[in-house]
Amino acid sequence: KEAISYTKSNFGNNLGILNDDFFYPTDFEVSEQWLEDFLKNRFAEFGDYEDAIVKSEMLLNHSLLTPMLNIGLLTPHQVINAALTHANKHQTPINSVEGFIRQIIGWREFIRGVYITKGSQERTKNFWGFTRKLPHSFYDGSTGIVPFDETIKKVLKTGYCHHIERLMVLGNFMLLCEIDPDDVYQWFMELFIDAYDWVMVPNVYGMSQFADGGILATKPYISGSNYLMKMSDYPKGKWQEVWDALFWRFMDKQRNFFLKNPRLGMLIRTYDKWPEEKKANVHQIAEAFLASLK
Repeated sequence: KEAISYTKSNFGNNLGILNDDFFYPTDFEVSEQWLEDFLKNRFAEFGDYEDAIVKSEMLLNHSLLTPMLNIGLLTPHQVINAALTHANKHQTPINSVEGFIRQIIGWREFIRGVYITKGSQERTKNFWGFTRKLPHSFYDGSTGIVPFDETIKKVLKTGYCHHIERLMVLGNFMLLCEIDPDDVYQWFMELFIDAYDWVMVPNVYGMSQFADGGILATKPYISGSNYLMKMSDYPKGKWQEVWDALFWRFMDKQRNFFLKNPRLGMLIRTYDKWPEEKKANVHQIAEAFLASLK
C-alpha cells in the first residue's frame, strides 16, 4: 500500500491505471506461489489455448511469469525444473509442456541472443521507411477498431496482454498504419510491466514491425480481420472493413516485397484480379481512416 501511494503521488501522470487491487508478486515467496498456481490450474491446457484471445480476459491459460523472470524474482532454471517435475507427476499433455518450455529456453534465450549480437543494428533500421507518429488514440484506445481498442484498455489496466495480442493485434495494426517503429518501441516500453530493452528491441523492430528488414524474421506478421475472428470472440463489425482495407492497402503499396515471397505473392495476384472499383474503394477507406487518426 505504501508503494502504491508513493507511485500515485510521484508518478500520477504516468500511463496506466494503478488501483489497490495490484496483483503482481513483489517478493520471492509470492513469486513461487504464482508459479505453483500456474502449474496447478492453467498449465495442462496451456498448449491448447496459448494463442486464443478473449475480449474480457487477460490471463486465460498463460503463466504471466515474465515480470518476475525479467526482474529476477524467478529464474528460468527454477521455472523449467518446476514445470518438468509437475509435468512428470501429473502427465501434463506434451503440447503444453513443449509449448511452455520452448518459450523460456527457446524463444526467450533466442531474443536475448539477437539483442546482444544484432540489437544495435535492429534499433537503427527502418526497413519500410515509415514516419507516421503514434496518435493519442493509440494510448487511450479510442481508434474505433474494437480488438485494438479493447487490447489497449486491457494493457492500461494490467500492464500486460499475451504474445498473440501483442503481435497480431497491437503490432499488426500499428504496422498496417505505418507507424514509425521508434514510436512503436517507445509505446511498448511505456505500457508493459515486463518491458526491458533487451526484450522489446528484437520483438518490436524485428518480430512485430519487421523494421530490421529480416534480421530476426523471414516475413512481417500481418493479417486481415479474418485471423482475429478465428482466434478470438470479438464480434463482427465496421472495424473489419477498416482493418481489411488497411491490410490490402499495405499489401498493394509493398507489392514488390511481397511478390518475392511465393506464399504472400499469391495474395498480390488475388488483389490484382479485383475490379478497379473495389481496389479504389479499399484505398479510400484506408486513407480516410489514417487521415482521421488523432
